[in-house]
Amino acid sequence: MKKSLLYILLNSFFLLSASASNHLFAVDKYHIKDSTLTKTKKDTVYRSLPSPLPAPPFPTSDWDGAPLIGVDATAPNYPLQKALKLTNSKVKIYGWADIGGNISSSKNSNAPTSYNLIPNTVVLDQIGVKFDKQPNMIQTDHFDWGFLSTTIYGTDYRYTTGKGYFSNQLLEHNNKYGFDPAEIYGLFYFPKVADGMVLKVGRYISPADIEAQWATDNYLYSHSLMFTVDPYTFTGFQATFKLGSYWQLEVGAHAGNDMAPWSHSAQLNGLLMARWVSKDNNNSLYGGINALGNGNYTQGHDNLQMLVVTWGHKFNETFHMMTEAYYMWQYHALTGGTVINGPSQPFFTGVGPGTMIPGTEFAQGLVNYFQILCSPRDYVSIRTDFLNDPQAGRTGYATLYSSHTIGFVHYFNNYIRIRPEIRYERAYANGVTPYDNGAKKDQYTAAMDLIVRF
Repeated sequence: MKKSLLYILLNSFFLLSASASNHLFAVDKYHIKDSTLTKTKKDTVYRSLPSPLPAPPFPTSDWDGAPLIGVDATAPNYPLQKALKLTNSKVKIYGWADIGGNISSSKNSNAPTSYNLIPNTVVLDQIGVKFDKQPNMIQTDHFDWGFLSTTIYGTDYRYTTGKGYFSNQLLEHNNKYGFDPAEIYGLFYFPKVADGMVLKVGRYISPADIEAQWATDNYLYSHSLMFTVDPYTFTGFQATFKLGSYWQLEVGAHAGNDMAPWSHSAQLNGLLMARWVSKDNNNSLYGGINALGNGNYTQGHDNLQMLVVTWGHKFNETFHMMTEAYYMWQYHALTGGTVINGPSQPFFTGVGPGTMIPGTEFAQGLVNYFQILCSPRDYVSIRTDFLNDPQAGRTGYATLYSSHTIGFVHYFNNYIRIRPEIRYERAYANGVTPYDNGAKKDQYTAAMDLIVRF
């Protein structure tokens, strides 16, 4: 057994090192361009628009709103798949490792910054493993099914943890490292419903967030302040309906933000989202309400109600941007949100219950990503974001925040990339010092991560 495992790991390494550097760059990751697909599109309802963005180097070729009906989302055969000699299998097994570090003006904690939380150190942010089978949603003549499972381990687990999914690692122990089965869902495709309908059932990433993605699928290493405090996953169902070439509608229900249905904090919430793409594919809007229920903060856990919209705009082949805005609210919450019951750690001291906020607690967020394509292997991303937390319900400090980040992404080959960035952020309320465990009003960081796919 040990010999077989060593063989697989070594084989994966050599496949990674020897892979031809232009292989994936020459093929659109999501849209198969062959005569069969072309004929299928001509003979049926027009299934999908051309990809507006090159991926790589960008993390995705389509605007937000997956699953996209009519698009082939089958993952490539990564080195692990090849090492296991499963290149003809519909089930894909693959993963990534993400190691990052930063230099910070803070000494103990970078919070409320997320992902590069621990200052002046190098950490394993996340190692992820996926098992993935995508239904064939290009065809329109028969039912098909699939599934996806993603498990991560690293410091990033604290941003994905859902109560009831091994959540004691964070909520009871405040561990530096942990694991999380963050995605576990089935996909059921019904081609005769509307112009195609796919039903997602299980634990899935909350829409319509630009940044609630894995390291491999985000523009930059760090995340906006607004991302740190909004939902990451829901557990329930989501039905996506294709309505012609330019519209998709999503209807669903779930147990609340970052909660398993069996958690004693779980509450029923509804979801209604819509996605529109312009005829020239240069603009996309994706938004709606992703959680609507009674909104009661329960048993020490948030029950966030959220209106959210993302806008993608392509200026030309070199420049595009992504913008997101949200408004979140809930009732009878505590300052600081969901309770982590300790123990306090130098990198995160915000443990224990906060104070009661009478009535409605709310927050607003706005972020803009502006991308500049430099080459088939490189791009620059400029991010500006604002978070308004007037009652301290999200961060524990009542203030308006801003952060400003510029990053550069470079692919060494198909599977290895780096994402260096520099960032400045601050709080604006008089006398409020949220950075470095309540010691500073602002923060400078220089950070970089290394992503290796396998």
